[in-house]
Amino acid sequence: MRLVWFRERWHAYEHNRGKGRKRISLRTTNRDLALQRLADLEAACRSKAATVAELYDVYLAERGPQIASPETLRIAWRWLAPTFGPLRPDQITRLLTRNYATQEQRRRGVGNGTIRRELGVLSAIIRHSNKQSPAVVELPPAPSPRSRHLTREQVRSLVEATRSTPHLHTFVVLAYRTGARSAAVLGLTWDRVDTGRGLIHLGVACPRGKGRAIVPITADTMEILRQARGVALTPYVIEYGGQRVLSVKRSFKAAARRAGLEPSTSPHILRHSAAVHMAESGVPIAEIAQFLGHSSEAVTFRVYARYSPTYLRRAAAVLE
Repeated sequence: MRLVWFRERWHAYEHNRGKGRKRISLRTTNRDLALQRLADLEAACRSKAATVAELYDVYLAERGPQIASPETLRIAWRWLAPTFGPLRPDQITRLLTRNYATQEQRRRGVGNGTIRRELGVLSAIIRHSNKQSPAVVELPPAPSPRSRHLTREQVRSLVEATRSTPHLHTFVVLAYRTGARSAAVLGLTWDRVDTGRGLIHLGVACPRGKGRAIVPITADTMEILRQARGVALTPYVIEYGGQRVLSVKRSFKAAARRAGLEPSTSPHILRHSAAVHMAESGVPIAEIAQFLGHSSEAVTFRVYARYSPTYLRRAAAVLE
């Protein structure tokens, strides 16, 4: 809900998909009092929400504008809704979430990482309305860090395979040269591309969200950005047909196939490959962590230290 001024009074305004628009008078012209009554009204709505589907509507209305990746939320809910949507939070048990993980892994062939992400969304929806909810959401074990990455030659082949698709070409170059997550690249707007200083502001890191970095623009990337800016029709760097691009998975998979890469190759491999190539070239782990926007160097060290040419060299020297 949000506060709106209508007919000389403050109102609470809500727009839910499938349920239309609703405007509720807060019966005051005082904005501070209206904000207080709005908060009370939202709390009352949360307490009335009985099912997870209703809690999802509340979550979407209140947290929607702040969600870093709305597409991730939408996709996760599409899979969660049939199982958990009709249930009350107290009906969600450890066994139920464990069975969901097993069934979905068999039915869709997805791994622990995907299931953890979906059940994490379920937990966020429930805890948003009631932090003391009786629901028990068990997450499967975290998958091991990804070890597969592209060689520099494979990256070049992929870049060449996308030249006939300008928006995908721009995405691939940016994703690799900035080491950014797909969501950060797809959400990048022109006002955060500082060509004068040669910097890209990928976003702002938040305590519970994914880190975002400020990275330099390489010379060849600058030229690609200038070309894209010259034909831009939207505020977004990655666009197609005058519309923002929300996902490149399908076109990326086709380009990967043309480049001779494995069918399972996903856009995220560009971020992983960029980090590996930096580590292999001797870039300090602390710098790689800043480049990737990691909140802790420990994460970067755990995943990428083994690719560094100096990793464990002093320990090996003792054994000579």
